Amino acid sequence: MTVHFIGAGPGAADLITVRGRDLIGRCPVCLYAGSIVPAELLDFCPPGTRIVDTAPLSLDEIEAEFVAAHAAGLDVARLHSGDLSIYSALAEQLRRLKRHNIPYTLTPGVPAFAAAAAALECELTVPEIAQSVVLTRVGGRASRMPEAEKLETFAKSGATLVIHLAIHAIETIVAELTPFYGVDCPAAVVVAASTGAQRILCGTLADIAAQAGAARIERTALIIVGHALAAENFRDSALYDANYHRRFRGDAA
Repeated sequence: MTVHFIGAGPGAADLITVRGRDLIGRCPVCLYAGSIVPAELLDFCPPGTRIVDTAPLSLDEIEAEFVAAHAAGLDVARLHSGDLSIYSALAEQLRRLKRHNIPYTLTPGVPAFAAAAAALECELTVPEIAQSVVLTRVGGRASRMPEAEKLETFAKSGATLVIHLAIHAIETIVAELTPFYGVDCPAAVVVAASTGAQRILCGTLADIAAQAGAARIERTALIIVGHALAAENFRDSALYDANYHRRFRGDAA
């Protein structure tokens, strides 16, 4: 018996990986975060699957489902939105599985920030404009931010910032970032990226908070800030430069 943690992708059901889809199709138990994981993914479950929406459950209750499936020798597909590597509540579940010696696997998914970049039709790293992407959030009811991980600290780098779970604090975010990026810095809010409910707000730090307020956005939104979003006068990367010698072209020294 194995618990298979699966990144279900950013929202569109067809953005799940082939591996994730196939695992769902082999597991007689499926636990999914019903508040955000698309219900269409449940169509991949085999007939008779025990399907459990974990949105209303506590961690103890989710652990009990794992333990019961283990006792019955039933594989579990555990679906999380986006990718497992960030903001997935994965770590505490793995800790409990280890205590019970229950085997598990991890299958990555398409992260929300990648879907948001696709919706914006942009690259988050542009030569000599921004070569780093910071994935972060702000403190809230769920958990506090570590003292060293302040927006101000990240802003000093000039990197492209992708801020999760923070639409409620967009005015504060704008106030903290403006001294470092400037009022004219491009900013965007992407809501429900890749889904039929997707919405995109584009502007600058001068007006993005007002746009978000007028749109009454409350959840499933990413805030993206950085000069890479609207970069125009930048040099081409060396990757495809005709004069850049690479071993794949057969002319490396």
